[in-house]
This record gives sequence, structure tokens and C-alpha cells, in this order.
Amino acid sequence: MLGQVGDLFVIALEGLRRSWDVKSWWWEFVDQCWFLARVTSVPVLLVSLPLGATVALQVGELAWQLGAGSATGSAVFVGLIREVAPLASALLIAGAGGSAMTSDIGARHIRDELSAMEVMSVNPIHRLVTPRMWAASTIAVCLCPLVILAGASGGYFFNVVVQGVTPGAYFDGALSLVVSSDLYVTLFKAWIFGFIAAAVACYKGMTCATSPVGVGRAVNQATVVTFMLVFTFNYVISAVYFLAYPPRSL
Repeated sequence: MLGQVGDLFVIALEGLRRSWDVKSWWWEFVDQCWFLARVTSVPVLLVSLPLGATVALQVGELAWQLGAGSATGSAVFVGLIREVAPLASALLIAGAGGSAMTSDIGARHIRDELSAMEVMSVNPIHRLVTPRMWAASTIAVCLCPLVILAGASGGYFFNVVVQGVTPGAYFDGALSLVVSSDLYVTLFKAWIFGFIAAAVACYKGMTCATSPVGVGRAVNQATVVTFMLVFTFNYVISAVYFLAYPPRSL
């Protein structure tokens, strides 16, 4: 296990080492960004709408029992910005984009294309892993505003249309607890999570067993490992952030 963790760090750091040589991987980066945006933008909207509505419904019922129905907007926006947005974008990057990365690089591996690149003095990590890591990080950051807008729209429908809270109270409560540092930390977490998803996917693809069954197992392992790492890093980053910037009260 320690050997696998070391190999993962080697591939990730080697991919970052030549990031300055943008012209060698720019077009691959553009292709990967377009692919990830195409396969994740619609699913992230479909996930965020009911998710925001569910949070508003559950929190709204509790808030009405406590006589604080106007506080639902605060709970929806705080939850979306601090936790839901980076996690949703990372999980979709890992599930939709990461699985495709693993299968693509795994197929290249079993066809000995990676070895052929090394024979031609082309580093496969610089050519394949570097643009995928940067593309996943970039798209993960870009998905966060979509998650926030879609979740806020779903929360607005249930909180204002169904539960009868005034729009002014909903948006006033939404802006009462959110600070600019919340958004900065959210974008930082999304970047880290996208980087982790791409690094794990590329590592599993480059080290899979040389058979179609090995590629399938690598895809499954990459998704599971990414989910575990994302939730672990999310807890660590959130704990450090709350220690540095304690949440303010209404």
C-alpha cells in the first residue's frame, strides 16, 4: 500500500514538474477541458437542483418549527458554498471524467503505446498526465458556480414557492452568513479535488493489469480511491478553515 501511495505521488509530482512547458501540452489540455465540460455540465445541474431543493425542504421544516423560516436561505447557501459545490463537482469529475481518463490511459498501456512513447523519448507523464490534471482542476473550479446557482434555484422554489417565505427574506438570509473567504476556500477545494481525481485516474490507468479486465478493475478502483481521498481532504481543509476563520452568527 505504501508503495502504491509513493507511485501515485511520483506520477502527480512528475506531472507538475514540467507544467511550465505549456506549448507541449496545451492542445491536449483544451481537448480534455472540452470533454470534461461536455460530460459533467448537464449532470451537475441535474444533481444540484434536487439537492438544493431537498436541503431547503428539510431545513425549512425544522426552521418553521423553531419560528425561523427566513433562516432557510442562510442554511441553503452556506451548505452549497462551503461543502456541496466542491464535493459535487469533484465527484462528477471523478465519476464521469476520471473513469474515461483511466480507461483511455489503461487502453494505451495494454497496447504498449506508453512504452512506445518512451522509446521515442517522449515522457508519457508530461504528454498525457499533466494536461489531464490541469484540465480536471480547471473544470472542477468552473463547475462550482453552476452547483451554487442550480442548488440556490432549487432551494428558492421549495422555500419561496412551496413554503411561502418571501423572496427578500430568502436572499437576505442567504447573504447574512456567507463571507468572501467561503468562496475562496470552495474554489481552492474544488481545484485540489479535481487534481486528485485526475492524478488517481492516470495512476490507475498507467499501472493497470495488461488485459481488458485489468482496465475495468482500474476504473472501479480509481473511482473508489478518489471518493475516499476527496472526503478525507475535504474534512481536513474544512477543519483547518474553521479553526482559522470561525463561523459567524446571525
